[in-house]
Amino acid sequence: MQKYLIVGLGNIGEKYKYTRHNIGFLAVEELVRKMDAKFTPSNFGEIAQFKYKARPVTVLKPNTYMNLSGDAVRFWMQKEGIPIENIFVVTDDLNLPFGTIRMRGKGSDGGHNGLKDIQNKLQNQNYPRLRFGVGNEFEQGRQVDYVLGNWSEEEVEKLPERLNFVADAVLSFIFSGLNNTMNAFNGK
Repeated sequence: MQKYLIVGLGNIGEKYKYTRHNIGFLAVEELVRKMDAKFTPSNFGEIAQFKYKARPVTVLKPNTYMNLSGDAVRFWMQKEGIPIENIFVVTDDLNLPFGTIRMRGKGSDGGHNGLKDIQNKLQNQNYPRLRFGVGNEFEQGRQVDYVLGNWSEEEVEKLPERLNFVADAVLSFIFSGLNNTMNAFNGK
């Protein structure tokens, strides 16, 4: 039976909870809520486990902070025996307009430190990922403040629908595969 590892990237701690950089955590929290599962503390973070159409799924929120996410991903891949093509990483992207998603089956880290660490620890960049657009409405040199800043009121209003959309995309990946999911969800 194919197993899946869904990883939401973010930073632990209340001060980061509703920041743009934590969209990966928010997205997998919505997925877990939708599947009526719960996160519990475990090795390298919090995990939730459920079956979707008979496929075992482990959802991970690493507690290693964003820049060290690779250790948590590698641990759970090995522990659960999950092949690299069945992991799916959800993260933020400054180069996409707010709420737009883009999925790929491989690629560079695009300057994202969480993805960079995953690729370094796995020694591979061929894993599926979903980038959630957070926009780039910041002044030069203010990128860190922007990604670690809170959402605007307009974004907060739109977030529930977008998070539900991402959860649907993850479930589609698990059941229908990456190519079908990219065709149905990319750019929307």
